[in-house]
Amino acid sequence: MEIRVNATRMELLKLKNRVRMAQRGHKLLKDKRDELMKIFLGLVRENKEVRERVERLLGQAYRSFLVSRAVMSREALEEALMSSRDELKVSVALKQVMNVVVPQFKVEDADESSVYAYGLATTSAELDDALGAFAAVLPDLIRLAEVERSVEILADEIERTRRRVNALEYVLIPELEVAVKNIAMRLGEMERSNATRLMKIKDIVRGE
Repeated sequence: MEIRVNATRMELLKLKNRVRMAQRGHKLLKDKRDELMKIFLGLVRENKEVRERVERLLGQAYRSFLVSRAVMSREALEEALMSSRDELKVSVALKQVMNVVVPQFKVEDADESSVYAYGLATTSAELDDALGAFAAVLPDLIRLAEVERSVEILADEIERTRRRVNALEYVLIPELEVAVKNIAMRLGEMERSNATRLMKIKDIVRGE
């Protein structure tokens, strides 16, 4: 879209200031985008590592649980699983990453002594192993949830920043520069025209 303004020195000065501001904003947004990309890629790598670890630990926990289910009666297994244990407390906070708000989860209760809240005489060692493995994987699961949500939020912010950078780089700044050039050319033409008129007036005055 062409920027149309009056061809005056004041408008030319305003446009030049807008160009400088747009260029400065463009640089800041590019720096922000690049820094967000570094953080994003770091989180993506961590997400892959944590997910692989969680999947491996859950696989081990499920294998132990399947064995315990095979060696225990259904009634004894259900009774053991219904036994109460302390609640796992997770605090949720918010932190800023390059002015982007992402969640931060923290496990407040990690009392592993309360995992086995059932009678050991009627249960198998495999059930102990399974429940212990499930309890051990919980911090990684919570970290995985935090990382994956942060990745989603940062991806959205990177896309928004990229669109703003492109809008400045390929639309606004070129249009402003064209407008500055056009006004400068028109002012130059007006100055030459005025100079020509002044010379003609002087010639007329001298001729009299």
